[in-house]
Amino acid sequence: MKVTSLSSPPSSSIPLFFYVGFPNHFSFNIHTYIYSVSICFQITSAAHHNYIHISHADTLIPFMQTLINAFILQFHQGFDYIMSNYQVDDEYMADEYEMEDIDDDDDNMDYELHGRGAGSDSDVDEYDYMSNKLQDTSAAQARRGKDIQGIQWERLSITREKYRQTRLEQYKNYENIPHSGEGSEKACKVTNKTGLFYDFRQNSRSARSTILHFQLRNLVWATSKHDVYLMSHFSVFHWSSLKSVKTEVLNVSGHVAPCEKHPGSLLEGFTQTQVSTMAIKDNLLVAGGFQGELICKYLDRPGVCYCSRTTYDENAITNALDIYTTPSGAMHFTASNNDCGVREFDMENFQMTKHFRFPWPVNHTSISPDGKLLIVVGDNPVGLLVDSRSGKTVASLFGHLDFSFASAWHPDGQTFATGNQDKTCRVWDIRNLSKSVTALKGNIGAIRSIRYSSDGRFMAMAEPADFVHVFDVNSGYEKEQEIDFFGEISGTSFSPDTESLFIGVWDRTYGSLLELGRRRKHFYLDSLI
Repeated sequence: MKVTSLSSPPSSSIPLFFYVGFPNHFSFNIHTYIYSVSICFQITSAAHHNYIHISHADTLIPFMQTLINAFILQFHQGFDYIMSNYQVDDEYMADEYEMEDIDDDDDNMDYELHGRGAGSDSDVDEYDYMSNKLQDTSAAQARRGKDIQGIQWERLSITREKYRQTRLEQYKNYENIPHSGEGSEKACKVTNKTGLFYDFRQNSRSARSTILHFQLRNLVWATSKHDVYLMSHFSVFHWSSLKSVKTEVLNVSGHVAPCEKHPGSLLEGFTQTQVSTMAIKDNLLVAGGFQGELICKYLDRPGVCYCSRTTYDENAITNALDIYTTPSGAMHFTASNNDCGVREFDMENFQMTKHFRFPWPVNHTSISPDGKLLIVVGDNPVGLLVDSRSGKTVASLFGHLDFSFASAWHPDGQTFATGNQDKTCRVWDIRNLSKSVTALKGNIGAIRSIRYSSDGRFMAMAEPADFVHVFDVNSGYEKEQEIDFFGEISGTSFSPDTESLFIGVWDRTYGSLLELGRRRKHFYLDSLI
């Protein structure tokens, strides 16, 4: 997951990103986020590069201190202050950094959506936006015409349809290989978007998830149709949609150390871990960090049970985690890291059992249902299918045009899917890997997350923002439901019984957890679900 020498950073009309890149020999990037401003400001040092280049390590520490201080200052000054200076800052940045793609009318649209929507018109409005309970949207309210995110379009000078069109036209997909999204379109299947498999059930503002790395979006995990876990800043929270109650289960803002002793566990623990990814299954929570940290916790036990650092390499970020049960019934997980390594851990004995290395940083892995094959995708357009016991390549996967960040197996173990920054998800059949079975196209950006329902009937494909696509697998992926909203996507998750689909929406003003329920014919039970 290299993010140096970038030509077009991701752009969203919701968050503001500060990107600071380094030459390839430094091999990592720094990014901080300030929420809910309409454009992606680029800090540039030259006409053809979007980054401040630091060529000597001794300049990094004072620069970082300055950057962090500036971030903290702006954050504490608050959203109202940022928006009150929005037009001036917009004009300054446009002139200074040659952002020709910024349009004043579209800036005003975002001011309407976030600035005026922030509740500055009256005390009543301010109370409405401060009260999470008032901001929630139920299925009954949505049926009566309320926007599912609570956006009051009737009070704005822009319609939802016009704003959607603007987003489609101006959202910049992040690419490591230029124009990969354009080149992939001709290979994609034309789908029927009239499907309706999951109905909107609830939008909960109290359950706001956040993102620390713009390419990693696996921060929402459901363990039942009413229970979901999500990452919010330095904490993992449990959200009960049945009770509308949020409970903190892990806080890594301070010092975290294991309360159990296991060989290889770092008893000294970690301090202020930046969580890049996580996974939860069968009461086991595993969180991965920017410095290769692994923190394991059983949800039914107090404290943390295991801490480890996968690598001390400077390019150590944990990109993805996959928890699974082996054929023998043991609980294992794999960690995919930017140091080109994939490591398998046995959680029965708390030991690393395998370590495979690949030619490029590994962004995501998925183990097959029978435990024999491993999908490996990363900073290369070509994915790999490898033997999970030896790490040897079984087949190479040709078809994508950019780097991949998502993969998932169908429960039948015969087919699997990969998601790429070329805006496509490709479905493969292990019986013929010469080419993908089909290619499915996103609307605005990379495919950052893929999930199959446990019964294999549906596949959910998430873009970086605004769209989650649910495909009917039985139709050969020809029929889909397009879930349309506004905001960056922190993660998606089907519940194990397939009855619920949760979507984390990350935004300063409209951040929330969207909950959808599987569409059934028993409409008289709606009020009880």
